[in-house]
Amino acid sequence: MSLRINDIAPDFTAETTHGPVSFHEWIGEGWAVLFSHPKNFTPVCTTELGMMAGLEGEFKKRNVKIIGISVDPVANHAKWQEDIKTATGHLVQYPLIGDKDLKVAKLYDMLPAGAGETSEGRTPADNATVRSVYVIGPDKKIKLVLTYPMTTGRNFDEILRAIDSMQLTAKHQVATPANWKQGEDVIITAAVSNEDAIKRFGAYETILPYLRKTKQPSG
Repeated sequence: MSLRINDIAPDFTAETTHGPVSFHEWIGEGWAVLFSHPKNFTPVCTTELGMMAGLEGEFKKRNVKIIGISVDPVANHAKWQEDIKTATGHLVQYPLIGDKDLKVAKLYDMLPAGAGETSEGRTPADNATVRSVYVIGPDKKIKLVLTYPMTTGRNFDEILRAIDSMQLTAKHQVATPANWKQGEDVIITAAVSNEDAIKRFGAYETILPYLRKTKQPSG
């Protein structure tokens, strides 16, 4: 069965560039981003891993841990990390999972059960569906899933924007409109009455009976 938003993110243990990891324990009490790659030494993924390394501080500000996974042994990751530094100028310091037996890719339904038992001999095209990003909340539930084709590099600014929205809306009874950015007006959810909206948010604007906007709550 495919994974959906609000499903518990499947737990697993795996070898990483930081040693053995038990996923739920590693997440701890904060948020996490798990992002996957079909194979080491692929050009688009090289740029993505470097971009994430450059943005690691932004994720830390939001109490978000990041972890990558590639369908290759951990032993291959060290050389790839050198290439990533050469190509992007950023050193990968977050953990990279080695998924040489395809267990995590299958657990997260990125590869079918019949894909085999080893990464040996598999090409990037064989693993083309291992291109997903999962944002996981402190409750270990999946909050967002994005899946990209191999030829389209991921936009990690959008992932940060979505995390800002999800963390805000987890605290307050608001939603964020299209293209929302931090600090812009938000939407009051239908669960909040007009009277309660005034108590919670002060002034608000009614665009439509079901669309009410207010300033972004603080705190």
